[in-house]
Amino acid sequence: MYNIQKAVSRLDYAPKLKEIEITDIKKGLGVFTPKPDKPASFSALKATLKDAGYVLDAAEITVAGELEKEGDRWIVVVKSSGQKFVLEDPNVAGLDVGSAIEITGDWKTVGQGTNARELITRTEKKQAHHVEQSKFEIDTDNAAVIAEPAKPLAPIRVTSPGLTVYKGGAITPRVYFIRQSLGPLKVNRQMIDVSVSYTPSRHVQLEAEVPIARTSFRDGVTSGSATGFGNVTLWTKYRFFRQVKTYGDRQAAARFGLELPTGKKDAPAQSQINVPAFVRQQLTPINGGLSPHFDLAFSQAGGRFIFGGNAEVIFRSERDGYRMGHEQRLNTDLEYVLLPREYQKPGGELFLILETTFVHRGTGRLNSAPVGGSKATEYYVAPGLQYAARPRFVIEGSVQLPVIRNTGLLALRTDANVLLGVKYLF
Repeated sequence: MYNIQKAVSRLDYAPKLKEIEITDIKKGLGVFTPKPDKPASFSALKATLKDAGYVLDAAEITVAGELEKEGDRWIVVVKSSGQKFVLEDPNVAGLDVGSAIEITGDWKTVGQGTNARELITRTEKKQAHHVEQSKFEIDTDNAAVIAEPAKPLAPIRVTSPGLTVYKGGAITPRVYFIRQSLGPLKVNRQMIDVSVSYTPSRHVQLEAEVPIARTSFRDGVTSGSATGFGNVTLWTKYRFFRQVKTYGDRQAAARFGLELPTGKKDAPAQSQINVPAFVRQQLTPINGGLSPHFDLAFSQAGGRFIFGGNAEVIFRSERDGYRMGHEQRLNTDLEYVLLPREYQKPGGELFLILETTFVHRGTGRLNSAPVGGSKATEYYVAPGLQYAARPRFVIEGSVQLPVIRNTGLLALRTDANVLLGVKYLF
């Protein structure tokens, strides 16, 4: 829903974004008061919403000004802007030219260019002075007014096909607390991952992801820790499918990522922790070098339920002779809008989330040689909560727990993965 408000705010005559109010999500209604010194245009409103991926079904406007007549046509002239609104089927009995009038009616633009005129089909008339007010309604058979609030941003761990904010974006800092083990070896990771995304068009989103991790380890005899940056990943997402219905939508997107060899590669020495070299390499914040990611994502929202999923493949390359195995991932996301029970305006939504992750990792390499015992096939579940405190601010958290872990003798096993994060739209 914030996407609609941001689109409208780009109009010359629109007020500040916070003054554009969504009044009824189910019916797709919003209201705003245009700037008093700027001419308003129905066709501009319609075009702006179309650029953002929405279809304007109808708009109602309230205009206050002086009644005038041009030929056979009655018009209302707004004093502050000098704009003229043509009255269709006027009924001005008892009023004369120059009378003060406030009129509410269906709004549209007729003609084009210099011949364009704003037309009002009246639904209400008063003698008064007032500011203009515009109420717009989005066609929920063709637009995403209803789908957006049901799924305001994205799932937590699963790739979303959504594009956040058209000609805007999101900042998403997340903190991970990860516990791993391999026999007597115990590993704890604390990782901060910050992603920044920007959506320049209705179909494309660009994103950069920067992680930094602290890893501590102990085996009952020795212990140690290290801190360093992980590999930076650059993403581009293309949403190629979207089908909208009342209070829900379907969408699908393809995503490509390139993981750059920027992270810390130095592993602990054997004198620091007496485990095989391939295991020591897993204590760094990287899984190899330059690595392309390919991802397909789908989601469907209807009523209070949202279901989504994505399939991803990662092709790992070696860095200084080390890499984990190539990965295939399959994730699912099930969400339920728990609150509010009566849903009229965006904000204050509480989502119950259950995500799953299946991952298969192939044979890793060390010094260009295959490493036996490095394969893994794992399945995890992750219950979580997401709270949209404001249309532009979301708090989220989840706990990922293992269900199946079929790992080789040299692959670290993940025992728990706690995620806490926030999202801010701009």
